[in-house]
Amino acid sequence: MANHLTLAVAGGRKTQMIAERCAQFSQKRRVAVLTYTQTNQNELKIRLAKYASGHVNIEVMGWFTFLLHHFAKPFLPLKFSGLPVPGFNFEGEPDQYATGAERFLDGGGRAYRCELPRLTHELISASKGAAIRRLECLYDEILIDEVQDFCGYDLDLLEALFTSSIHVWMVGDVRQAILSTNAKAKKNKQYRGVKILDWFRKQEQGSNLSIDEVNVTWRCRQEIADFSDGLFDSSYGFSKTESKNDVLTNHDGVFFVKPQDVPAYVREFNPQCLRDSIRSAKKYNQNFINFGAAKGSTHERVLVFPTGRMESFITKKAELPETSIGDLYVAVTRATQSAAIVLEDPGCSSISFWKP
Repeated sequence: MANHLTLAVAGGRKTQMIAERCAQFSQKRRVAVLTYTQTNQNELKIRLAKYASGHVNIEVMGWFTFLLHHFAKPFLPLKFSGLPVPGFNFEGEPDQYATGAERFLDGGGRAYRCELPRLTHELISASKGAAIRRLECLYDEILIDEVQDFCGYDLDLLEALFTSSIHVWMVGDVRQAILSTNAKAKKNKQYRGVKILDWFRKQEQGSNLSIDEVNVTWRCRQEIADFSDGLFDSSYGFSKTESKNDVLTNHDGVFFVKPQDVPAYVREFNPQCLRDSIRSAKKYNQNFINFGAAKGSTHERVLVFPTGRMESFITKKAELPETSIGDLYVAVTRATQSAAIVLEDPGCSSISFWKP
C-alpha cells in the first residue's frame, strides 16, 4: 500500500520523522512537504536545512499555497473563464448567498481561503482528472505534517491524492486537533477534531491508507504522559504512552497550584504560563502563550491556567468538548519535567497541591 499515516503522541518526534525521511531520498525524488500553519512551515524548513540540505527537489509550502499554485491558478479557466487568481484572501469570507465566481473569489480576484478546498475539489472534477495528472508529473511524494488540522473538503482532496500515483506520507496526532484549516466548514463535519481518526480508519478499511501508531514520547515525563492519556475516553482505543524521558530534577510530574500560590510558584520554577486565550486568566500578570500558539513547542516546565469548564472536567469529571480536551492535552504535554495546573479545589483528583 503506497499511502501511509503515522499517528504519534505528543513528543513523538513527528516533524523529525519527516526530516529524516527526506534525508533518505535520492536527489531525483521530487517531494512536496505540506502543513497548515506558518509556524510549522518554518520549523520544517529549519529541520530540512539540517538533515536534507543537499536535496534540491524538496519544496516546503503551506496547504493553501499548494492548492492555489497547483489547482486554482492553472485550472480556474475551466470553471470561470478569463479570471486570474493573483493570490488568496486569508481572512475574508464570501456572502452566504453568493454564487458563481463570487462564491470563491473576492472583488480583486483573490481566492477565499475558506472556500479554496471546495474550489479545488470542483476544479479537479472540471478538469476530468487532468489536475491530478499534472500533479503526478511534478511530484513523486507528498509529505504532510500535522494532518489532524485538516477538515471539510480537505479530506476529499486527500482522498483524491490517495488514488493518484503519488506516494502520500502523513504524520499527526488526533488528540492535538485544536487548530482547523476551516473552523466553519460543514463538509465532513462528522470528522472534525479527534473524530478525524474515524475518517483515517475508514480510509484504511478501504485500502487507501495504512496506519501505524507511535506511543513513545521523548519529551514528557511518565507522570505527565499518564495524566495526558487519562484526558481522553478509553473508547478511542489510544495506547498507553511510554516515556523515554528519564531525567530527574527537584520538581518532576504533575501538580496543582492554588491561585494565591501562583506568584511563589512562578518565582521558584519559572514555568511557561499557558492559557486558553487573551480573555482568560486576566487577573494574572504573567508572560502567557495561548494553548493554540504553544502547539509544537517544548518547555521544561509549564503552568496551565484552565478555563472554568476545564476545571470542572479535571475536578468533577464534568463533560468537556473534545476540542477543549485537546487544548488541555496540548498545554500539559508541552512540558518535559513538570506540568502544574492552577486550581482552587482538587475535587476527585488524587494529584497533590504544590505548597510554597
